[in-house]
Amino acid sequence: MNKIDASESDPNHNEQSSSKTITEGNAVKYTLILIALTFVVRVLIGAYTGLGIGESYYFRGAVTLSLSYFDQPPLFFWLSGIMIKLFGLSNLTLRLPAIILFAGTSWLLFLITRKFFNARSGFWAVLIMNLSAVFTIPVATWFQPDAPLMFFWLLATYFIIQLLMPNANAKPRTTAQEYGLWTLVGVFMGLATLSKYHVLFLFVGVLMFIIANKAQRRWLTHGGPYLAVLITLIIASPILWWNAHNNWVSFAFQGSRAVSDGKFVLHPDWFLRSFIGQACWILPWIWLPVMKQLFQSFKQRNSSLPYSFVFWTSVLPIIFFTVITLWADLQYHFHWQAPGYLMLFIPVGYAIDKNLSDPARARGTRRWLRFSASFTLITIAFLSLHMITGFWQWYGPKYIVTHTHLGIDDPTIEGTDYLDIKARFEKEGWMKNPKLFAGCTRWWLTGKVDWALKGQKPIVCFSFDPRNLAFLVDPGTLKGYDAVVIMQNDTTSLYQDVTPFFAKVKRVPDIIITRNGREEVHLATYYCTHFQLPKSPRGDLPVYYQLKGLPPFGHSLNGKD
Repeated sequence: MNKIDASESDPNHNEQSSSKTITEGNAVKYTLILIALTFVVRVLIGAYTGLGIGESYYFRGAVTLSLSYFDQPPLFFWLSGIMIKLFGLSNLTLRLPAIILFAGTSWLLFLITRKFFNARSGFWAVLIMNLSAVFTIPVATWFQPDAPLMFFWLLATYFIIQLLMPNANAKPRTTAQEYGLWTLVGVFMGLATLSKYHVLFLFVGVLMFIIANKAQRRWLTHGGPYLAVLITLIIASPILWWNAHNNWVSFAFQGSRAVSDGKFVLHPDWFLRSFIGQACWILPWIWLPVMKQLFQSFKQRNSSLPYSFVFWTSVLPIIFFTVITLWADLQYHFHWQAPGYLMLFIPVGYAIDKNLSDPARARGTRRWLRFSASFTLITIAFLSLHMITGFWQWYGPKYIVTHTHLGIDDPTIEGTDYLDIKARFEKEGWMKNPKLFAGCTRWWLTGKVDWALKGQKPIVCFSFDPRNLAFLVDPGTLKGYDAVVIMQNDTTSLYQDVTPFFAKVKRVPDIIITRNGREEVHLATYYCTHFQLPKSPRGDLPVYYQLKGLPPFGHSLNGKD
């Protein structure tokens, strides 16, 4: 059963009637044009906007290559590290792998949707994915693990469906050809595993699809899938090796996020926040049709192989990361369900094509498409321009923005590089002092400072939750050094977590972060003399263990900061 079955499930669908613009003959051309245009836009955004707090935090991993890392697998670090070696260090070189890979993701989504339904549906699926807020910039442009995950997830999926749903008129494959395709599946599943742990849901989803469809169950006794799993484990072995030598800390950290923090208590407010957050990240007027297709896939899971495959490979990450918010505080990680939504864009594209073929629905669908495209384009242009220039702080009403969890009036400042930090370091001569390092008390600010200094100074996070930073800089090599410790809206932790590690701590003038000549953020700055072990044990801080020559996380993990 292939795309013919999906079309037959809708007898009113006319293959020859659809949009007046997108046809079976020109869908490939328009899809490639769309991919090219969005690629150029993302290159410009990637080059001229600053790194966000997550990107800045990940930055040191790209210049300190390792077999794996504390909170993410290594592939996106490796790819950006290669770009840095080739083209030098810049915002664009860090982000370029994501931009390139998302162009590939768009093309793969087109190919898969075309195989399941038709080429017109493939174009609409790609368009809607590129209009969705979480995909069009965060996944497609930012230096994060999501872009390689999405690309290799779909690349593995493309070869899986060649095996599980061959064309009706195709010649039967030989055993050697089947094993060859399963080998490719294993390679790309391995690369997806090196991208992000979410790939587990693709493994389980494909298994559920095979079990749920009688004609597919022959693969349970075929050697090909098991070969693919073996290849995946071999390619993913750097993650296992690194974790085996670091007390399995990465798995412990990620696993701790899925359980309650202390006493088990249900939190309907967290659950509601997750629903609302997902809808906002996808965009509410896109999220509703997407959820409708999840329901449609569920209804047709036993009658249509394309819908069945979409259902089983989409529902698991969406349900899992939504349900656990009843007891686990996932905070604002609404993008963790994104692989599931990625698969649902496939039937959304087909639904759009059908609506455009229906005179009663075509006009409303076109209006919806125009509104979606206009909203996304205008919003991206507005936010990008403001992030670079800060013009709204000069000319816009202040009530539009409110205080964020960082204690600032304008959240877009989080995506501005704190270049004034390096200027201050150079002015004071701190950059030339080989016995001086930088420090902060929060992992996200540590990343912003580290990126501002372009990694030219060692940096230490004085927190119970330094995350990956604890593995990239060894505080034990900095004993006796001085430090410049920078804080943002947080003086309590200075006396609690920083002062015990130094012989003397002195406040110096704040570092003022400006944007287009306007003061945006004041960073409290302290000059700290002689880094040392504190007189009283601080077993709650990883830096304490490292100063004693021990692993940073010899104690319990807690990712809430």
